[in-house]
Amino acid sequence: MKRVTVVGAGFAALSCVRRLRRADPDLGITLVAPQPRFVYLPGTIWIPGDLRRPEDLVVPLDRFFARHRVEYLGHAATGLSGDGRVLRTDGGEVTNDGLVVATGGRFIRALPGIEHAIVPCEGVASAVAVRDRLRALRDGTIAVGFAGNPKEPAAMRGGPMFEYLFGIDRLLRKEGRRERFELVFFSPAEKPGARLGPKAVDALLREMARRGIRTHLGQKIQGFTAQSVRTEGGELRADLILFHPGMTGNSWFDATSLPRSDGGFVKADRRCRVDGVERVYVAGDAGSYPGPDWMPKQAHMADLQAETAADNLLLELRGGTPERTFRVELVCIVDGHDTGMLVARTERRSLVLPASPVFHWAKRAFERHYLRRLA
Repeated sequence: MKRVTVVGAGFAALSCVRRLRRADPDLGITLVAPQPRFVYLPGTIWIPGDLRRPEDLVVPLDRFFARHRVEYLGHAATGLSGDGRVLRTDGGEVTNDGLVVATGGRFIRALPGIEHAIVPCEGVASAVAVRDRLRALRDGTIAVGFAGNPKEPAAMRGGPMFEYLFGIDRLLRKEGRRERFELVFFSPAEKPGARLGPKAVDALLREMARRGIRTHLGQKIQGFTAQSVRTEGGELRADLILFHPGMTGNSWFDATSLPRSDGGFVKADRRCRVDGVERVYVAGDAGSYPGPDWMPKQAHMADLQAETAADNLLLELRGGTPERTFRVELVCIVDGHDTGMLVARTERRSLVLPASPVFHWAKRAFERHYLRRLA
């Protein structure tokens, strides 16, 4: 019996498992991750406004593993050997006939003083910290921003920061205390959110202006203090700082011979195959793929890549030639606590629909649907 090892327990990893099991009922599947749980990170934007509790977004995977007949190993990957046929972990070696790396990316915490900023997408605990700090503040300035990886500009996650920005604005208005706060959005980019498309950028900036949110754009970020954001264009005083730095690959990649992009990710082709290594694939934020410069690091894109990796790996295991490629597609709803703006982009067209309560409820419905599949 052939055995595939999937490394990770996020969107890409679980989508890969589903695809593998659906295609081959007899395949051996091993999943390696430190914890047997899935965290629905897109839903953390609703924790500060009490639309979600932390426990709503953390799903134990025991039943998922049993249903898909997955052998779960609770270890962290530490390296590779044997041309990818042996995954090294902190609990020993795991052999495989095929490997899918789906361990996501990590934020670059290199800026001086970054410990003074909250990085919301690091997990549920960070979203709870935002909630608690907002409750404690009586007035002041809230600064929200993001940056990219200078060696791989697409390696960023800006969408959630727009959602935190608009969500906090709406929450403060509902609580009747918005006038006591100044909201500032900052970014080294002159056109933040450019991957969403020019129409979306213009719509986002107009929305900030409409809500009275000040912007500080096009200035390189130099660091943070407990009460400020320091940029080349000046210092922004802030009582609460929310910031997403750029992303890079996992540190355990350094203990492998896997090819890396300039930004530190595992280098793959459009079939999700890792260059120069047999039967090793990558899916989701862990990889760097050829394609348009706006290709998102997003859950939807990770799902598409995971399905492609699974299909092609199975073809290789059966003696075939991998031929499936993934489509590049950005689909997101930029939520603002009770309304949402729909943004969609493909290699042929782009679409932006104005904020509406319909899209907010659609995002919540999709969350319920996705989590139900894992329960």
